[in-house]
Amino acid sequence: MQQRTIGTRSVSAIGLGGMPMSIEGRPDEARSIATIHAALDAGVTLIDTADAYHLHADDVGHNEELIARAVRSYGGDTSAVLIATKGGHLRPGDGSWTQNGHPDYLKDAAKASARRLGADAIGLYQFHRPDPKVPYADSIGAIRDLLDEGVIEMAGISNANVAQIDEANAILGGRLVSVQNQFSPAFGSSLGELEHCAALGIAFLPWSPLGGIRRAADVGQNHSVFQDVADAHGVSPQQVALAWELALAPVVIPIPGSSRPESIQDSVRAAELSLTDDELDELARLSRAA
Repeated sequence: MQQRTIGTRSVSAIGLGGMPMSIEGRPDEARSIATIHAALDAGVTLIDTADAYHLHADDVGHNEELIARAVRSYGGDTSAVLIATKGGHLRPGDGSWTQNGHPDYLKDAAKASARRLGADAIGLYQFHRPDPKVPYADSIGAIRDLLDEGVIEMAGISNANVAQIDEANAILGGRLVSVQNQFSPAFGSSLGELEHCAALGIAFLPWSPLGGIRRAADVGQNHSVFQDVADAHGVSPQQVALAWELALAPVVIPIPGSSRPESIQDSVRAAELSLTDDELDELARLSRAA
């Protein structure tokens, strides 16, 4: 597996997003664990989760606990696996998503995540989404304190614009290692943030890199250029989408969500897919139009 860098850690160029295994439509636990084990078998060493990846109000942290169990039960070496989690987003249990960026809440949430993961310190902790009711600097200040106290090893942010990236990096004293934003063939408006991260050497982790749970299967149907390139290479359009994202900058590490072994097995093959300059130019035109 091709390797890329997040802070001080080397990780697989394709990660695994855990959300589909814990929200609406989630599979049984056996299939989820089989999916995580398939990812590990394929060389995936970055797994993305969040305390808000759950279905009911009383199962906060469902995905964190699921991933922790799967990694513990894996028969191989998992010492290189980086589990990245997030805090600041909440699911009250009625299907909605809310925010809480209060510093005290974030500190408590991070410590609860560490307990669920069975970790002395969380490898990568990311502020999940800005809270309009709390000054951004206050929320990031809590992440800085968690870093200084050793509760987390590395700090990141999610759903951030360029100004917030710079503000967070300044508050963290230059220790911001990742930005996790939505980016895919269907959603190209974070290209500016991706390019900004590339200039700063900060990892950019596209979430929903195939367009989201409802659109991932239809990448080729919804974006014919990806199907055309896929046909030319004899691969899936999903692989082409991920290979295109990887080619945008060496800091890009897509984290496609999966709930089936065959899905993540297909995704990881994108790390070995080489696209021509002409193909990349054609795909880039689509990204600017998205």
